[in-house]
Amino acid sequence: MTSRFRVETDVKEPHYTDLLPRSMKRMGGYTVQVRLYDQARPGNAAWGEEIADSIEAASMLVEALAAEFSIPQARIKIDIRMNNMRNGTRH
Repeated sequence: MTSRFRVETDVKEPHYTDLLPRSMKRMGGYTVQVRLYDQARPGNAAWGEEIADSIEAASMLVEALAAEFSIPQARIKIDIRMNNMRNGTRH
């Protein structure tokens, strides 16, 4: 697993209310993309991307980010993309 997320934002003191993580299976690991935003201030948003070696490590990255910004579970919308090896599709 890599270190904590590098989040890019123009806001000096960020405050976020929502977290939208997306985990995608890639060769040898998972790409975890996140978007953070504040519903009250739509311009207050950030995004980031990290590589994790397992789905568990990807989950821990998302959990750490949610804890860092005090985002409750109800405000996290997770999207997981996996390959279906039987029919060669992505879902």
